[in-house]
Amino acid sequence: MCRHLAYLGPPVPLARLLTEPAHSLLRQSWAPRHMRGGGTINADGYGFGWYPGGYPSGAAAALRYRRNCPMWSDGNLPALAAGITSGGVLAAVRNATTGMPVVETAIAPFAEGPWLFSHNGVIAGWPDSVAKLADRLPTRDLLTLDAPTDAALLWALVRASLRAGAAPAAAVAHVVAEVARAAPGSRLNLLLTDGSQIVATTAGHALSIRRTTGRDAADHVLVSSEPLDNDPGWEPVPEGRLVVATPEHVDTTEWGSP
Repeated sequence: MCRHLAYLGPPVPLARLLTEPAHSLLRQSWAPRHMRGGGTINADGYGFGWYPGGYPSGAAAALRYRRNCPMWSDGNLPALAAGITSGGVLAAVRNATTGMPVVETAIAPFAEGPWLFSHNGVIAGWPDSVAKLADRLPTRDLLTLDAPTDAALLWALVRASLRAGAAPAAAVAHVVAEVARAAPGSRLNLLLTDGSQIVATTAGHALSIRRTTGRDAADHVLVSSEPLDNDPGWEPVPEGRLVVATPEHVDTTEWGSP
């Protein structure tokens, strides 16, 4: 399956997250360590979203770049990663589920306004298992899905809850719980940020978090499918958890009871 990460903190060049670390997202695209079924490399596209300025983001909308080619083959990446600086980032590499299209619009991050979203996993029994959940969405949302994929539907479900006024953690936890009931055996690691907080779930795939505080470095938090380096500060997130993280605080609960 896919790999994804989110960062909040002082502005850094995107290269610090995407290309420079020993186990950067770029390396994870071709040499992941913790894939749990569904493929061995992430060659079906990649993308990243960011906010101008520092944390917390005051941007009305996130910016985004997506390509439907392997991350290592995009000649634009080195200059972009070195030249873009941001205090809020969400990025992902994709391993497409068999039968789902390999197109740019199917690649995370999905976005609306300040929101950036990614899914690492698969909905079991797609699409029949979640047809009733999809029926609840406004017709226009169904007609304008980014792509006919499980990730795009998950984003539409989360987005609908956000539009209705749900808190980010509640929106994500509710969607994961509903899909897990409708499609048992699904893998539902979701990642959402608005530039001021990160919300993530563990449901079938690995996730790690590193929060750095203290005099020697400004507070920042990094959530990733796999640790980007050998820093001892990385902590694995147990299965079945909902994470709400900022550079100042990390809260972890079961996603069935946010």
